[in-house]
This record gives sequence, structure tokens and C-alpha cells, in this order.
Amino acid sequence: MILTPEIVTIEIINAIFVVFATITFVISLRIVLLWENDSYSPLQYKLQLQSYLAATIIKFILYIKILLFIFFVYTLDNIATLLPGAMCGAGVVNATVYGTPLLFLKIINLYLFAYWIVLHNQDMHTKHQKYIRLKFILFIVVYFLFMSEIVLETLMFYNIDILKVVDCCGSIFKTTDGSYLSSILSISDAIMLKLFYALYGLMIVVFFFKNRYIFSILNLLFVIVALISLITFFGTYIYELPTHHCPFCLLQRDYNYIGYLLYILLFLGTFNGLVLGFIDFDINTQVKKYKFALFFNGIYIVIVSYYVMSYFLKNGVWL
Repeated sequence: MILTPEIVTIEIINAIFVVFATITFVISLRIVLLWENDSYSPLQYKLQLQSYLAATIIKFILYIKILLFIFFVYTLDNIATLLPGAMCGAGVVNATVYGTPLLFLKIINLYLFAYWIVLHNQDMHTKHQKYIRLKFILFIVVYFLFMSEIVLETLMFYNIDILKVVDCCGSIFKTTDGSYLSSILSISDAIMLKLFYALYGLMIVVFFFKNRYIFSILNLLFVIVALISLITFFGTYIYELPTHHCPFCLLQRDYNYIGYLLYILLFLGTFNGLVLGFIDFDINTQVKKYKFALFFNGIYIVIVSYYVMSYFLKNGVWL
């Protein structure tokens, strides 16, 4: 078990989250079971007030969760200095069996909480709040995922052994050990780059046809391809080292914390694109979501492409 001020802070905030999220879970169950759009009873009025309370709590959790996610990544880097063999957060994540599923679950929950907020805002602008039951059914699902995340996080910190040697990011992201990860990393750079730029090109084409479902699917594919290509190709140009594939070292000071900017841009771009496929926005809002997705994804592409071109122009060769 390992305890640092950062971990204690995370666990205290998680305990607060459990209390508030559970209150919202109970309210959500009542609304899902008892809500009637055409009713004007005292119960209906009470549920209406409780729905505002629940929405406020969920917003509070989301906004703190965004900051806490960044703090979590920062904590992983700090812990890395305590573990033999670890050079960055990748070694900490790989130190227990809980690290990798926790990281994926955190990312999924971030998207789901953000989706809930957008759905709620849309619901507040519709007649008779037509999404109210749907959004609280969604929160019930999110609640269990969120509780699972907190449990996994506690288990990960509890099971970290500071005396055990862990793999460094160079070992974790090597391409020759025959693992599933190495198979992904061994995908041809040419194929990944064609997919990467082609997906964004298709987004631009679909934007003119305004097919929100295809646009949403393209953004889902784009975030997957973008992350893989960042690890396999673009990251090596940021590090200026062909064997360095770690997505965590990008968050360190040595590389000007560029990873934070890249991951935030990728989240903002793909989330705005994904949400189009799940909510029937009015025309003006749809256009804004299309433009936000193209803008943030486009800035991401410009930045990672800049590192490649900058290296080539300075050295006259590709990595």
C-alpha cells in the first residue's frame, strides 16, 4: 500500500463523491419510477425540484472530476519516483492489474458525464422536459460505472508495492514482446497515417452533407486512431526518439506538458462530434457542434503534424 498527500486527497474527494452521487442515484430512481409528464400533483412538483438538485450535484461532480482527472495523472507521475523501474505514470498504471482498466474507465466516465450535462441542458430547453426520464436512466448506469471507478482506484493505490520493481514505459510500449499492445504498435505507420488524415477529411465531407450519425461514428474512430497514431508515430517526433512510444511522458515538463493540450483538444473535438449522434439538437446547435468538432480536431492535427514537419526541416530526414 502507498499513501502520499496526493493519494489521500483523491481518496477524500472520492468519499465525498460517493455521498453526493448516492444521493443523486436515489433521486434518479424516484424520478424514473414516478415521473409523469402530464401530472400536476404535489409529488410531481417535488420530483421537479429534486431533479434540479440532482442536476446541480452531477454538474458539481463533473467539473471537479475534470480537475481530478488531471490531478490523478499528475499523481501517477509523482508516484513514479517512488517505484523502482518506473520512469513515468505508465509504470504506475502497469504496477497492478487494476491500473489499465481504471484508466479506461476514467476516460469512459468522463465522456458519459459530459454527455449527461449536454443532454440535461438540451432537456431544459425542450417542452415538458422530454429527456428527463432518459437522462436519469443514464445517470443510474453512470452511477455504477462511477462507483466501479472509485473501487478500482482504491484497489490500485492499495496494491501498489513500493519495493517491487515495475516495468518502465520503454518495456511496456515495446513492439517485440508478442502482446496485444505490441501488435497494435506494430501496425504500419503508413496505414495509421492514411486512416488518421482520411478520417478527418471524411468529417469535413460529412459536415457539408450534415449526416450527424456518420459524423459521430467518424469521431469515435478518430479518437481511437488518433491515440494509436500518437503512440506509434507522432509521439516519437515529439520525443525526437524513434523507440520512445509512451503516451504518459508527453505530460512531463521535459516536453512542455504538451500532452495535456493534445488530450484536451482530442476530448473536446471528439466529444462534440460524438454527441451529435445521440441528441437531436436544433439546426443552429448542430452546426455549432460540427464546427467545434472540426476546429478542435483540426488544431490537434496541426500540432502533431507540426512536430513531424519541424523535425524533418531541421534534420532533413524522417525518424
